[in-house]
Amino acid sequence: MESSVEVERGTAPIKEQFLTSKEKFHAFLDSGRPGQKSEDAEQDSGEPEQKRIRLDSEGAPEEPEKKEEKKKRMRGQNKSRPRMKPQSYEGRRLCPSIIQERDTKCFFGDKCRFLHDVSEYMRSKAEDLGEQCYLFNTFGKCQYGVTCRFAKAHTSAEMKNLVNADLYKPCGERETVRNHLDKDLQRRLRKKQVSFSGAEAFLKTISRGKKLEEDQRDQETQESAVPPVKTVGAITDADIIKLRPCEKKQVDFRDKLYLAPLTTCGNLPFRRVCKRFGADVTCGEMAMCTNLLQGQASEWALLKRHASEDLFGVQLEGCFPDTMTRCAELLNQNIDVDFVDINSGCPIDLVYKKGGGCGLMTRTTKFEQIVRGMNSVLDVPLTVKIRTGVQQNCNVAHKLIPEMKKWGVSLITLHGRSREQRYTKSADWDYIDTCSQLAAPVPLFGNGDILSYEDAMKARETGVSGIMVARGALIKPWLFTEIKESRHWDISSSERLDILRDFSNFGLEHWGSDTQGVEKTRSFLLEWLSFLCRYIPVGLLERVPQKINERPPFYMGRDYMESLMASQHVGDWIQIRSVSNTSIRTLENMTAFTVFRLTLGDTRL
Repeated sequence: MESSVEVERGTAPIKEQFLTSKEKFHAFLDSGRPGQKSEDAEQDSGEPEQKRIRLDSEGAPEEPEKKEEKKKRMRGQNKSRPRMKPQSYEGRRLCPSIIQERDTKCFFGDKCRFLHDVSEYMRSKAEDLGEQCYLFNTFGKCQYGVTCRFAKAHTSAEMKNLVNADLYKPCGERETVRNHLDKDLQRRLRKKQVSFSGAEAFLKTISRGKKLEEDQRDQETQESAVPPVKTVGAITDADIIKLRPCEKKQVDFRDKLYLAPLTTCGNLPFRRVCKRFGADVTCGEMAMCTNLLQGQASEWALLKRHASEDLFGVQLEGCFPDTMTRCAELLNQNIDVDFVDINSGCPIDLVYKKGGGCGLMTRTTKFEQIVRGMNSVLDVPLTVKIRTGVQQNCNVAHKLIPEMKKWGVSLITLHGRSREQRYTKSADWDYIDTCSQLAAPVPLFGNGDILSYEDAMKARETGVSGIMVARGALIKPWLFTEIKESRHWDISSSERLDILRDFSNFGLEHWGSDTQGVEKTRSFLLEWLSFLCRYIPVGLLERVPQKINERPPFYMGRDYMESLMASQHVGDWIQIRSVSNTSIRTLENMTAFTVFRLTLGDTRL
């Protein structure tokens, strides 16, 4: 079948028989939807009452004048749009003491703001989403009890939580996630009772105005004579002798595939998916050092590490030596990581205008003090992620890299774009090659525009020690398998659906299977789907491989699911769970389809 559709400049070349127009594409998707419309189906989907109220109000017809006024008000990024937090979908929540079935009564007694009557809670609880609970089937026990949105699978007639002893005993003894925020540490951070002796010793060298090299030698002499902290019992060598750089933990980064730290989308469930496809190095999302020092639980959650992440690091953002050094010492003493990364490549205004991110590349004195200070308190390697520069035609990375070698960094990652470029231009791999030669013997990783194994092969022809993958992993997380096996993977729509099912299961395990956890999983799944829809199957391409900066035109997939996954409208993603009852029954776990019951009130991403 021939198509007369014109392909615009900058779009990916697709075989002519698959091309179509926007109208025909959406008409095809609408024709394949079984039964009633999504709005009618959503009314019977068992969503929380707050969400149904919100959907009804948003779905009501508006007057033309109000509609025009709303359109004018919701321009740009629409940051002021009304949003509900996941915990807001339950007006009355059950007390944790009841959920966990504790023997002791609630500590707050009558003053507790949560419900203590299970029957009253069940009357207002949203309907269950499925018959099987992933947490119960995997670990033998669901810690969310009756609040779980799959509670029918593990609750008795008396509303008691059931336990599968065969699964629960071995899994209960194994810790799958590390780097939790201790409550006592959080209390001491909020009251500023945590000691930062190593950081304070380094900061004194800056205030005295002496050369950093001389001060470090004096500091080592003083520490060899007096223990840095009060000790109990015999004094060991570790108490009085500071580790030399050569004695710190060493990490072999060469020839590794590095999953970039990705804000929002680079969460723990997504990293688990990438690890299964062959990612060697993973890193947590960017964490603000000031928030970590204040003991914010949401910021500490970014540091969590799964047991499958064998080579894991955390990324810190800050713009002053005192906060960054103290934060490095805090993490060195309280979490388990293999390296710590400094974000000096973040381009967003919120970070840059404060002097952090890319701003550090123009503040070399502060940058040096941050690197040296963090190195002085860390027992693990310190890495740095930078861009080519701030202005588009004014690269400065080649001037900084020789200095970084003197400061003591263990790895440099270079994104081949400047801050001004963002993603409007292709990454400059020739410049990355030049910088890699200047960085030797310190390993330098290249980053930018890697979406296929051919892109990775061209990158490895330069002098880089390894490759960092960012957007390419969001568009196709199986990219790591393609690179390691040197092939193009024409992945089917059912295999891609299995990936989403795994992410949904990992999300329920990480964020929870109650209403709050399900809503969080839906939210992060939506964020990821906004990247996954950009993938074009290999069998449809006129020229292989797909380039990362080429937009996908409207095209018909080889089956209905493949076409549905190509849609960039959130309303079409909802239909993935109800494309075919026959295909759903063939899957062992229906969790992924229940999670696809997304918020109808959202608009195009």
